[in-house]
Amino acid sequence: MTTAIDRRATAHFDGAIVAGAQGVEIRDASRLQSESMDRLVHQAVFGAGEERDAARRLLWELGQATGVRPASIHDLYIARGRGECGGFTVPAMNVRMLAYDTARAIFRAAKAGNAGAIILEIARSEIAYTDQRPAEYVAVMIGAALREGYALPLFIQGDHCQVNAKKYSVDAEGEVAEVKKLIAEEVGAGFFNVDVDTSTLVDLDQPNLDLQQRVNYERAAEITAFIRSIEPEGVTVSVGAEIGEVGAKNSTVEELHAFMDGFNRTLAKLGPDLAGISKISVQTGTSHGGVVLPDGSIAEVKLDLQALEALSDAARTRYGLGGAVQHGASTLPQDAFGSFPRIETVEIHLATNFQSMIFDHARLPGDLRKRMYQWLDVNAANERKPNDTDEQFYYRARKKAIGPFKEECWSLPADVRTAIASDLESTFAFLFGQLRANGTAELVRKFIRATPLTWDRLHQAEGRAVDDAEAGE
Repeated sequence: MTTAIDRRATAHFDGAIVAGAQGVEIRDASRLQSESMDRLVHQAVFGAGEERDAARRLLWELGQATGVRPASIHDLYIARGRGECGGFTVPAMNVRMLAYDTARAIFRAAKAGNAGAIILEIARSEIAYTDQRPAEYVAVMIGAALREGYALPLFIQGDHCQVNAKKYSVDAEGEVAEVKKLIAEEVGAGFFNVDVDTSTLVDLDQPNLDLQQRVNYERAAEITAFIRSIEPEGVTVSVGAEIGEVGAKNSTVEELHAFMDGFNRTLAKLGPDLAGISKISVQTGTSHGGVVLPDGSIAEVKLDLQALEALSDAARTRYGLGGAVQHGASTLPQDAFGSFPRIETVEIHLATNFQSMIFDHARLPGDLRKRMYQWLDVNAANERKPNDTDEQFYYRARKKAIGPFKEECWSLPADVRTAIASDLESTFAFLFGQLRANGTAELVRKFIRATPLTWDRLHQAEGRAVDDAEAGE
């Protein structure tokens, strides 16, 4: 993709932004924090064809010019594995709904707290049901950061690049190839952080831990080697792996050893100088979205903090990783979040509560919510369990309505979106404080070097990567 920056994109800024042979010239930086940016981001999402792509290119080049560049958090995590920093937990936030307004709220909270170690992510499944392909997601995140005057590297992550166990059982190579193809698209768009999830392939019926984890660690190593073959020059993508599927049995330190020892052996055979993973995701009691009770409330989570602490310690001290990652954390009680930095959890994943805040917000028009639920009655009826109450069904299924109603949500009156975003911002500020992410901007400046990448160079690499993935390499 070599779409030029043209006047359909720069016209939003009335001469404040000028396209040049080597990128863009910013003649009035204040215009980046104006409604001109809102219009450009809208064009990058809802524009047609070349108009949309021109807006995305301009956003990328503006990010490159201002230092708001997609980057890998790998070096910060490895520094943590060496004991050079610690005492904080990185929030990885899945931005599903009202993406631009939500991301702006994140960056406002981050600026206020001087937080830099924050991750914006989207999972394989979320890309589909929220209708946000990687290139769009990156453009929106860059635009939101520019709009709020956030000036640090952006850690954009492909969450749960997951191998589907049922599809794998039918066509193993085909399913792995699909995951590689998605990762190629993500890296080619600026996702320089990727969570490889082959934990679905763990076989607990095998007689020992190595055999239980073998397919998991062999496939994870294979996909990691693929990522190393496609990452842009100067970028070491931060790769995470997973030893326990979220919602299944709790992980143990012994399982971590079995996975890591096997993964390292396998990766060394694939390439002796290949960089490994920077973190390991584990299961210690949570589930994605929480468990919803018949009245619509969320069941209390029994989180095993002692196990999480032991797993994180082993990941750092024995394998040099940043630590262990906790998934499915957004529905935990508020008093739980302060525990994560205390036990040196490197990262936690937060998603469903932000979505719930939007769906349940008093300012969300009731007619819109009603029509979204009516859409679910027809289009997600197969997900309703026989004993479900309406509250249980809609809570679990309503994420599927995000994509079909995306443009209508983006077009809500400004005062409605502002009210929702304000409450989201308060939640992000609370989380950043509890997780001790505030103040980590200095660590990002110390350990992270965001490699400059022109749009053409990025997308030339993307084309080669997708070709490699489709060829099964």
